[in-house]
Amino acid sequence: MMEQTLAYLREVLSNYLDHHDDTPKRIYQKLIAKPYRGEGEFVRDLTQEESACLDRILRHEIRYAMDERDEKRVFHLNEVYELLI
Repeated sequence: MMEQTLAYLREVLSNYLDHHDDTPKRIYQKLIAKPYRGEGEFVRDLTQEESACLDRILRHEIRYAMDERDEKRVFHLNEVYELLI
């Protein structure tokens, strides 16, 4: 379950790698560079700036997944989002 949650997160972040700000790229690189045992461990490893950026991205992506009625995606992205708040 946790690996799938981080896989969804990697996929979402990959859509932001060409963003004008390099924060999504740093978060993505951190995610693929370390073998996190869970999303909690990953979230605790984020800087305040990275957490704020991921919060904005996930709010947008969760809304989009809800509009698309992709319940599975909403569930996994929400797993990470809830740890940020």
